[in-house]
Amino acid sequence: MRGLTVGRSPGEARKSVQAASTALAVFVALGVSLSGCGAGGTGARDEGPAHADTVGGAASSTPAASPSKVPDRVDAVRLVKTDPAVSAEVKRELKPCVADQYPVDVSYGKLTGGSAEDVVVNVLTCGDAVGVGSYVYREEGGAYQNVFKAEEPPVYAEIDRGDLVVTKQVYEKGDPVSSPSAENVITYRWASNRFTEEYRTHNDYSNAVGSAPSPAPEPDS
Repeated sequence: MRGLTVGRSPGEARKSVQAASTALAVFVALGVSLSGCGAGGTGARDEGPAHADTVGGAASSTPAASPSKVPDRVDAVRLVKTDPAVSAEVKRELKPCVADQYPVDVSYGKLTGGSAEDVVVNVLTCGDAVGVGSYVYREEGGAYQNVFKAEEPPVYAEIDRGDLVVTKQVYEKGDPVSSPSAENVITYRWASNRFTEEYRTHNDYSNAVGSAPSPAPEPDS
């Protein structure tokens, strides 16, 4: 009986067990709640939105690419057709090949030292793309003036490091349009308000290259 006097009654023991069970349940529930905050997508520790903001901030700080400078386009066809320096033969050749597509090549660059870029126009034939006229136009007083022309076909003009380079194909009797025998390459430079010839080169093409017949295939054994 003395043991019961100093110990706990059965009711008190049950109350202690219930209190301990209640405390354990609360602890487990709290642990689950905290775990959900760390692993879910809506808790305070969810790093998804913060990561997205970081990526967005890094992307927005990247400078946008600057657009390339494009020269002011000219109506090359109209320029040639209204030019009194262009021959009537070249103007007749200047007609659409397909729909409204004209056989003209246009280049822009510094040739004459003006404030605006000069314009090089090559007029070609539709069928064989043979150059029938090459022209250089320089802007003067808000209009383009013809400062160079070459109309001895086949001819083609290009801009090369500030110089005007004109290539003229040389054909011998019997040469097809696609295979000239030689070419003259003439380099012009702007001086004293006109183009003057600096130097020229002459290139002879080999007639043997590509002319040998292909060997006949061997019969199957």
